[in-house]
Amino acid sequence: MIQETKIALKNAGKINPLSISEYQSAGGFSALKESLKKEPKQIIQTINDSGLRGRGGAGFPTGMKGRFTDEAVCHYCGPKYIICNADEGEPGTFKDRVIMEQDPHLMIEGMLISAFSIGAQKGYIYIRAEYSESIEKVKKALENCYKEGYLGKKLPGTDFSLDLEIRLGAGSYLCGEELTLLESLEGKRGYPRIKPPFPAQKGLFGCPTLINNVETFAHIPYIIEHGPENYRKFGTEKSPGTKIFTISGDVEKPGYYETEMGVTLRELIEDMAGGIEDGEDFQAAVLGGAAGTFVDESVLDTPMGYDTLKEKEAILGSGAIMVLDDSRCLFEMLYDILKFFQHESCGKCVPCRVGTTQLVMMMDQIKSQKNGNREEMLEKMKNEAEYMAANSLCPLGASPILPLASTYKYFKEYF
Repeated sequence: MIQETKIALKNAGKINPLSISEYQSAGGFSALKESLKKEPKQIIQTINDSGLRGRGGAGFPTGMKGRFTDEAVCHYCGPKYIICNADEGEPGTFKDRVIMEQDPHLMIEGMLISAFSIGAQKGYIYIRAEYSESIEKVKKALENCYKEGYLGKKLPGTDFSLDLEIRLGAGSYLCGEELTLLESLEGKRGYPRIKPPFPAQKGLFGCPTLINNVETFAHIPYIIEHGPENYRKFGTEKSPGTKIFTISGDVEKPGYYETEMGVTLRELIEDMAGGIEDGEDFQAAVLGGAAGTFVDESVLDTPMGYDTLKEKEAILGSGAIMVLDDSRCLFEMLYDILKFFQHESCGKCVPCRVGTTQLVMMMDQIKSQKNGNREEMLEKMKNEAEYMAANSLCPLGASPILPLASTYKYFKEYF
């Protein structure tokens, strides 16, 4: 039976999240103090050596992103920025909320270390406005850090300064995508930008910008304090470290669990979440939220890692796992996901604006068919989603192919 291994949640439930003294007593800010004695490039190399990959969903190497931002030249002679993406809008995902509500100083320490490594002196924490408790606790943590001299002008014994502010999202799912988030931060409508350029080259106000999510920043103090070799002892070779999995649906103990990467879906459902609710049989799981993939029982013993799941044509995504027992209707689940994408499309580009509507209409046709080849209609939907993925401006237009292609692979006969 597997046990939890905690890095991002090491202090959760053990300290008062509003008390900076309790955070310091638990070892807080020791990694920052150690970092300030190093050369900034050493920190980037340490993070790179750890193999940490972004915990927001894409899994891009965190150290590489830091190096790109560090080496970028701002053509506007402005500052470099650091941003924490706390706009957690993926259905079924609530890992970042847990960190902000139970250990907000850890996230801030990770941002401080990262800002020092790239030379950023200004940063923002972009939180979805619905997260009222997260906002209150992060606001208090920032006040604590200013009071104790961890934020503001010239940290003790250094020439390094950093100012952090909270900015609130307005409920847009699309603003969880980093380039759309930048538009929102600049006070514009949350429309996606065309890339390249990427934020590391031309981000907030045209300046080099490092963007990571809450869980990613929460891993950095541990890596600095214990070293990349120690961090790599957890997880797998290509997906090192730990991951917070948020499990919901038809399980006995829904909730959040931090375990080593490489744990299997079966272990998460049975050992962590107590098994399928009411003794029902497992039918399917949706991995990664709405912009995720359906999987059947053949994936239950596959290690949960970026590359291992890719081999099964599935994704890890944000770490959300929605479990469905055999009483659930997969058709209705897929229908709701496609309606969600239709609702959240910003409408800027035709492939997404028209495509999401077309997919919902095709689902309606399947629903109304008494006879006919529903499997053929599913294939048409998959083809439509592939066209959207190839031609849309942002990841939302590329999202419907994930649940559709995985449904076609694992549950084609269901239709």
